Amino acid sequence: MLMAAFFKWWYGEGWLLQVHKLQLRLREVSQVFSVRILLRTLFAPWRRIVTAPGKGLDAHIHAAIDNAVGRFIGFLVRLVVLFTAGITTVALLLAGLVQLLLWPVLPFAAPALLILGVIR
Repeated sequence: MLMAAFFKWWYGEGWLLQVHKLQLRLREVSQVFSVRILLRTLFAPWRRIVTAPGKGLDAHIHAAIDNAVGRFIGFLVRLVVLFTAGITTVALLLAGLVQLLLWPVLPFAAPALLILGVIR
């Protein structure tokens, strides 16, 4: 009776629980890397460093160049973090899919490995 309950859970609720855990892990990666915020502020200046233009054309040009460099650095840093988040998400998704594909055969792995160990 206990084995029947185990297999019922394993191939029913247990499998769905693993899918739910994978979804939670993917959502957590998105939150850890702050993907929404990074996408929203992709072209914002780095650390909100903004040079105010002074008087004269030379000061305006200098401020525009400083602000463009700050935005470019901010863009590069955010792009690297987004790329890292993407790689992490893909790796986690692949590992989760492998886990979900192997889930049905895991209950039979321990007895099969035990038998192979005794035979050899």
